[in-house]
Amino acid sequence: MKKTVFLSILMFFVLIPVAGAAVQFKQIAEFNVPEANQGIGVDEHYFYAIDNRIVAKYEKQTGKLISKWEGEKDGPIIHLDSAAVFDGKIYCAHSNWSEWPMTSSIEIWDAKTMEHIGNHSFGIHWGSATWVDWHEGHWWVAFANYDRPYGPNGTPYGHKICTTIVKFTDNWHWLEAWTLPKKILDRLEDMSNSGGSWGPDGFLYLSGHDPAEVYKCRLPKAGSVIELVEIIPLNIRGQGIAWDRSEPGVLYGIIRATKQEREKGETHKVIVSKQQ
Repeated sequence: MKKTVFLSILMFFVLIPVAGAAVQFKQIAEFNVPEANQGIGVDEHYFYAIDNRIVAKYEKQTGKLISKWEGEKDGPIIHLDSAAVFDGKIYCAHSNWSEWPMTSSIEIWDAKTMEHIGNHSFGIHWGSATWVDWHEGHWWVAFANYDRPYGPNGTPYGHKICTTIVKFTDNWHWLEAWTLPKKILDRLEDMSNSGGSWGPDGFLYLSGHDPAEVYKCRLPKAGSVIELVEIIPLNIRGQGIAWDRSEPGVLYGIIRATKQEREKGETHKVIVSKQQ
């Protein structure tokens, strides 16, 4: 009798899912995309691959290039990064990396025509903008700082500990700001937070410059440091990430080809993963 009760209890715990089980992703698509060097954006029908001075529009289902915007070599667009697509517009984080002092802006394109239609400049403030997102009626922007010695006379480029995530109103008035926890900063080596996107579960997902992982985070109940909830392996090489709001649970990322891979004829890739 005791043995039967024990087995019944054991089966109960085996069959019932554990609350708060680790998030996992399964890769569902991969595309060779030469422009996928810095970041990625996505809407219902297209994804947008981002390079320093390029925004390229691709069909989601086939990976076919539709159109491309490219800035002049000596023009004002210097270093685009992650993108977010809302209400028919592409918003890209932009900085003057690796010039000094660091300046940042948000650059805006019409997603249909791929015409550059506007910007919002932050000037010299916070650091280098690396990602932008829209969540619960507010803009969210990360301003990266780095330990890599690109600053004046080979000094750290702002110190990564100063990396800041800022919450703005819909017309870019500053409201609040947070820093990153040491557990994330330690994994970024001498670089910083490159990508960020609010997930369908209400958590903020961040990515670094190189690691093949994302950081599931939440805002703190007290203090000014973002809380790390979970580190999730993902087939990316850092850089930009973007949740597909038209298909909940689908996350876009990129794999930047190494110099050795490019010499072999390989190119950057867009990786599409589904949350399990």
